[in-house]
Amino acid sequence: MPYVVGLTGGIGSGKSAVADAFAALSVDVTDTDRIAHALTAPGSAGLAGIVAAFGTDVLRADGTLDRDRLRERVFADAAARQRLEAILHPLIRAEAAREVARWKSPYGLLVVPLLFERGGHRDLVRRTLVVDCPEEIQVARVTARSGLAAAQVRAIMAAQLPRAERLARADDVLDNSGGREAIAPQVAELDRRYRRLAAEAPAGL
Repeated sequence: MPYVVGLTGGIGSGKSAVADAFAALSVDVTDTDRIAHALTAPGSAGLAGIVAAFGTDVLRADGTLDRDRLRERVFADAAARQRLEAILHPLIRAEAAREVARWKSPYGLLVVPLLFERGGHRDLVRRTLVVDCPEEIQVARVTARSGLAAAQVRAIMAAQLPRAERLARADDVLDNSGGREAIAPQVAELDRRYRRLAAEAPAGL
């Protein structure tokens, strides 16, 4: 079993930028958001399950998933969100486990935005890394990149674990409140730590 570091953080915290910095050091990265997109492509089992549960109005004219419309529906309805998660999470977890089994680096990152909230990947993870920044920075980043209103971003944040609780559960924290240039030195230090921990970990665990 590879040594798996679970990378998580709130929306807009900068998880992708941090994962890219690890990948630049030849660390294998499995991103569950990327897997989710692949599993909801036209012709996929995930998309078929979503259409069966929510109807064809969640599709665009070209047959692709209208993610914005689906997001609006599930954030407004907890039962709808649970139906969506019941469809996708087992598929995502199975594919993530397959990818992790193919890793070649001494350790790897499993990027799971809702790692603490949902817990579906925790049995794969040996250590957790939280990417953190103040909430006002999260809001500013997401509104700038997505066009969502600040109130919409805060609604998404409200469905995630509170910042203080996420930090309390973390084994390691990367402070991403500054510019991108501040990421690489922290990643380099963590990379050294994780390579050592992976080397010291008992075989098969």
